[in-house]
Amino acid sequence: MLKLGLIGCGKMGGALLRGVEKALGSAELSVTLSDVLPAAEKALQETLTCQTAVGSPAQVGVESEVVLLAVKPGDMKSLCEGLAKLEGSRLFISIAAGISITQLETWLGGKQRVIRCMPNTPALVATGAAAFACGSLATPADAETAVKILGSVGTADQVSEKLLDAVTGLSGSGPAYVYTVIEALADGGVLMGLPRAVSLQLAAQTVAGAAKMVLETGKHPAALRDEVTSPGGTTIAGLEQLEAQGLRHALIQAVRKATERSKELGA
Repeated sequence: MLKLGLIGCGKMGGALLRGVEKALGSAELSVTLSDVLPAAEKALQETLTCQTAVGSPAQVGVESEVVLLAVKPGDMKSLCEGLAKLEGSRLFISIAAGISITQLETWLGGKQRVIRCMPNTPALVATGAAAFACGSLATPADAETAVKILGSVGTADQVSEKLLDAVTGLSGSGPAYVYTVIEALADGGVLMGLPRAVSLQLAAQTVAGAAKMVLETGKHPAALRDEVTSPGGTTIAGLEQLEAQGLRHALIQAVRKATERSKELGA
């Protein structure tokens, strides 16, 4: 049985717990929760069918083999310094943006195993994209645990820590870019006479379907694009406008700027 703790019972932490419970089965998981808001603890506890308990951050540490740190970056230092008083070693997995492994290891007293990860909000619907980096004391088994937890709600890739800011800029912030694309496509449909609800449904399903084609066929997006782009047809006419209006450049620069901002937050 996996003894899993969660400090910070927000949407992302809750999504990870529910995903792990679904993947392992409620009989193979016990959970200890902690949050500054008792209502948040209760609300999450009611969604779980596995063995659960509620306590202080220190109690979470005592009862858990793996602790998910899901508090805001500004609250992480004081939380970790309190957890540094715990005896023994356990695995801590942080989802806080901009907080480095060195900071986490130092605040935790230098004896704890640490993994830093960056999930994204589609984890809430089990289609997340996450990446993680291991600290100096983390073991290969710890990396496997991270894959098990993060992979229960999507994909999980191990990278070097220096790349996590780029992960933040791409997949961490990326859903917001895609939502903007979906909204713009739907607005285009409305402009051309489609009812709003129909247009939004078509736009969202088109994006979902195109993403699934990339993931399941293994083909490069450019190859898939060429398969639907006939000479002199409608698609090439639309693509010509996307190039003229700078969509590709705008998305590339969005990832760059978000990556730079992630680095600033961790400085």
